[in-house]
Amino acid sequence: MSGGGSDLWSRARAVIPGGVSSPVRAFRAVGGEPFFVARGEGAHLVATDGSRYVDWVQSWGASILGHAHPAVIEAVQRAAADGTSYGAPTAREVELAEAICARVPSVDKVRLVSSGTEAAATAVRLARGATGRPKLLKFAGCYHGHVDALLAEAGSGVATLGLPGSAGVPAATVADTVVAPYNAPASILDDVFANHGAELAAVLVEPVAANMGLVAPVDGFLDGLRRRCDEHGALLVLDEVITGFRLGLAGAQGRFGVRPDLTLLGKVVGGGLPLAAVGGRADLMGELAPDGPVYQAGTLSGNPLATAAGLAVLAQLDDAAFETLETTAVALADGLRDALAGADVPAQVTRVGTLVGVTFAPEVVRDYDAAQASDTTAYAAWFHALLDAGVFVAPSAFETLFPSLAHTPSEIERTVDASARVAAAGLAAASLSSRG
Repeated sequence: MSGGGSDLWSRARAVIPGGVSSPVRAFRAVGGEPFFVARGEGAHLVATDGSRYVDWVQSWGASILGHAHPAVIEAVQRAAADGTSYGAPTAREVELAEAICARVPSVDKVRLVSSGTEAAATAVRLARGATGRPKLLKFAGCYHGHVDALLAEAGSGVATLGLPGSAGVPAATVADTVVAPYNAPASILDDVFANHGAELAAVLVEPVAANMGLVAPVDGFLDGLRRRCDEHGALLVLDEVITGFRLGLAGAQGRFGVRPDLTLLGKVVGGGLPLAAVGGRADLMGELAPDGPVYQAGTLSGNPLATAAGLAVLAQLDDAAFETLETTAVALADGLRDALAGADVPAQVTRVGTLVGVTFAPEVVRDYDAAQASDTTAYAAWFHALLDAGVFVAPSAFETLFPSLAHTPSEIERTVDASARVAAAGLAAASLSSRG
């Protein structure tokens, strides 16, 4: 299946840098040309040439109900009829903030923004303003959007393109960023805090790393960060842009029993529209303008269409919905594990709750170094074999599969069968030369 994008691809490259609005969409990590989407339908995407794909990307996790869910479409249409943006308060932004605070115990107050990057940038400024300290601790392979100070050893597209950070980021901008290995042992964390603890404003971490494949926290890692932050007066910021309302109503912090000072939310909470949030303790959130001295603003923050979509999605998510999602994730992970067991390249299929990851490596990945050492050529061969069979997974070895409530056993079977065929054919021998 080609997706019929060649003409659009030529036109796009003429007027858009790299032909895409976000780098990973260009397929450079896997070869070939991207297809162009005409519409989404539940568990599927339909390309501009009519090709139909089972979609495990689901807008990078935002579409937890599946594409074009009737409740979301109705809510957005109803909101749009009243106007698309006002630059003034609305009832729905209050209702969405109330819904978030009611579901996430660590969040007393929340500020709505337009992207995960904006949420991370706000959290960094807020942490520095509240503590009066300059330094940040992040973990290699964790991606917190394209905030200058947080791109050091980031995952996601930065890992996909093999970049250490980004051009255009001055050395001074990252001088106060400390980077440690994800799942670092206690001895390393003790050294980091001994050397930098007095100057640390915040520790930012993905509670489940989902931008270097899918990497679960080892026992004690998150609890150890909470304890050390308390001992040294730093704020713990959990980036739940991916895991928030994905691993349960209280996200990863509810699943692992860790209470952060600040939480970043995105994707699911916006119902597929541009919306994200930063929330936390009332005293910290009170440092934000207009109540406090830490400035943050946004013309489209609390957008009425996005808040309508977010509320519609959260209304659909209850314990039964997450049980269904986890059942789907278990079936997908187990099926892929069996399908790839006989491949000539070792494959690791991981699952954390409702998230699934596939990494071609000899052992389960626990950190960024191991993720970068994985066989990305084998991943690309698997990606294209699935795409040819009408199944779309992330065009990057460092991303995650996102089961939705729209996926059924039929979509799982199609994905597993295609994986079994490519495993039998030989991933190591697959050539990408024809992909361009």
